[in-house]
Amino acid sequence: MRHLLVGVAGLALLGACGQKQAPELSGAEYARGAVVEATISSIQNDIGAGKMSCLDVVNAYIERIEIYDQSTTLNTVTYKNYEQARGQAVFVDVSIGKNQDIPPLACVPMLVKDNMDVKGFPTTAGSKMLMDNMPPDDARIISLLKDQGAIVLAKTNMAEWAFSPRMTKSTSAGVTKNAYNLDHVPAGSSGGTASGVAASFAVVGLGTDTGNSVRGPSSHLSLVGMRSTHGLLDLDGIIPLVLSADVVGPMTRTVKDNVIMYAAMGGESYLSTLDKNDLKGKRIAIVQELSTDMDQDITDLFKVAVNDLETTGATIINTLNIKDIEVHINASWGCKSFRKDVHEYLTQPGMNTKITDPYEAFDAGVYSDYTKGAWGYFESGAQDVATKSDGTICGDSSKDIMRQNIKKDILDAMERENIDALIYPSWRYPAALLERAGEDYKGDNSQILAPPTGLPAITVPMGFASGDLPIGLQILARPNAEGMLYSLAYAYEQATNHRRAPKGFPSLGN
Repeated sequence: MRHLLVGVAGLALLGACGQKQAPELSGAEYARGAVVEATISSIQNDIGAGKMSCLDVVNAYIERIEIYDQSTTLNTVTYKNYEQARGQAVFVDVSIGKNQDIPPLACVPMLVKDNMDVKGFPTTAGSKMLMDNMPPDDARIISLLKDQGAIVLAKTNMAEWAFSPRMTKSTSAGVTKNAYNLDHVPAGSSGGTASGVAASFAVVGLGTDTGNSVRGPSSHLSLVGMRSTHGLLDLDGIIPLVLSADVVGPMTRTVKDNVIMYAAMGGESYLSTLDKNDLKGKRIAIVQELSTDMDQDITDLFKVAVNDLETTGATIINTLNIKDIEVHINASWGCKSFRKDVHEYLTQPGMNTKITDPYEAFDAGVYSDYTKGAWGYFESGAQDVATKSDGTICGDSSKDIMRQNIKKDILDAMERENIDALIYPSWRYPAALLERAGEDYKGDNSQILAPPTGLPAITVPMGFASGDLPIGLQILARPNAEGMLYSLAYAYEQATNHRRAPKGFPSLGN
């Protein structure tokens, strides 16, 4: 079923009247400036006003990728979908010209992490051993987004096999850098999407998050990144890391765009409920155990964020007594199902890959040195059995006693104190230098509460540390409370407006 284009009320009117106000610039010239820091609404409104066409938009993003991505050594894009993207753009423009109904994500170019199947392109998960992996169809998430008009512009680099939260380096495409400071990491594993969206190579992007990989890179690139309640969004057609913790999520420059993408990906729509006053009356608790031992810049920014939340109407609870919190923070809760989960992906009907076991890549020596630890960690896993660190067999996470205890203790504390959400810095230290990506990896809070419990969490820009390095505020809520997270993040974003574009990727417009 086709729907009217979201936020472009002028499209039908323009078609009915047959009149457009002539822009001062040509559509192509206007688009070169309009796409920088653009939102879904701004793109669609400009098209509706006749200032540019969808093809102008797609060409403007392609131009930015071609001019900036390799020349700056940012290195975000792996596979380019330019021909199909231009074809979809022309279809949108023709539909508008005929006054036809337009789907809600029409002319929304997006970047897709290279562990998601896009028909016609390899899905490599960052490994040379999968550069011939041509999936027979789109991942379910990609299919949903395409059906609503989104345009896959390119696939993006990622940490090899999604192993690393530290950096984004692959044997298939090399190293991706931080768009705000090329000497620093974008984190991992969705760093290609993060730096690409930050540099305005597309309107929005997709990443996956097992422990950190949507929220960590989003925090390092001044983006909004959502990890929804585990199991809400479909993972079909995505190369897994650990299915019992994997989540696919949107990475955007604004909360509103994140809400739109989340709904299009199969989640509930919260767009109509966003209100800049939604912090009023909310009770928000600081997780002090995740807000100490911090870089001084982040300590200062977090204090300002807490003050901003209070000024905007929230009640801040400085101390929340979560039972066994130190034990939970240090718990080894992960499942070693990587080998089994990837094997099942590689052996699906219609797949035709050179390998059926990821350890064939390891045995052949096709891996980056920095991934050795991960290969060692998962080595005891098997193709048919998933185990935990203590050797016990993994099962349904809802029946995992350790993970359920962590979740119960957090929710009990929130219920006892009538808490709406928890907050803490997404990272306690700024993005590490590339040359010290391993040594300086520390303060990664994203790994600790949301993944083992399956609870939803969102990161939203909190400001910048020295060196022009973005810092994020993370908000965690109860199961299926994505609406609460979006409301709080939106109100905070609107009150602070911390997001700014990286200086090294300016507009190409006049």
